[in-house]
Amino acid sequence: MIISLVIILGGAFLIYASDYYRADDIASAAMQNEAIIQVQDNLIILSPTTPGDTALIFYPGAKVEYFAYLPILKKIKQSSGITVILVKMPFNMAIFNANAAERIIDQFPEIKNWYIAGHSMGGAMASDYASKHQDKVKGLILLGAYVYGDYPAENALTIYGTFNTSVAEKINYTENIVVIDGGNHAQFGNYGKQKGDPDATISSEEQQNIAVEAIKEFLTKKNK
Repeated sequence: MIISLVIILGGAFLIYASDYYRADDIASAAMQNEAIIQVQDNLIILSPTTPGDTALIFYPGAKVEYFAYLPILKKIKQSSGITVILVKMPFNMAIFNANAAERIIDQFPEIKNWYIAGHSMGGAMASDYASKHQDKVKGLILLGAYVYGDYPAENALTIYGTFNTSVAEKINYTENIVVIDGGNHAQFGNYGKQKGDPDATISSEEQQNIAVEAIKEFLTKKNK
């Protein structure tokens, strides 16, 4: 009886996990551009022309194909001149590997300044990791998410769209918040419309560009 229940629940979960948001054509094209990326195990590494000692680890949103975030991450790399590391999560859900940053940090001893970021559930798990490893994480960047856990809000940057009311309702701090007028939840990634997400009144490119500029300002201030 118990074995049968486990099999049924396992099968149900696999069906649930297999129904995820696929990266769109823009993200797929970025994935094929080998000149800008290095694929290593479950990581995609975007390195600037002259690598420095600062890097950003990015956790994708739940049930989103991870390379859907390549367009915005490529812009962050170019704008801020830092290494960006995108993590592929088990079953496309960061909740199953919230401590992924631990191995990455150990893997790159030349990096002295670590930032961790994420979108939606990925942001929550990035925040959870940062709160438990404040000695390792210099800053936290949240897209369509809010500080989760005991992490100083002054060391975090929270970015969300005006149509992402579920995030706005959960924020109980005032530091480093950027609200994108006309933005929604899904447009930080390139995976199309998300169920229950209102239509944005700006393009995904506009939303991402505003986010990238805010991230650049935050990193510049933190690295002074």
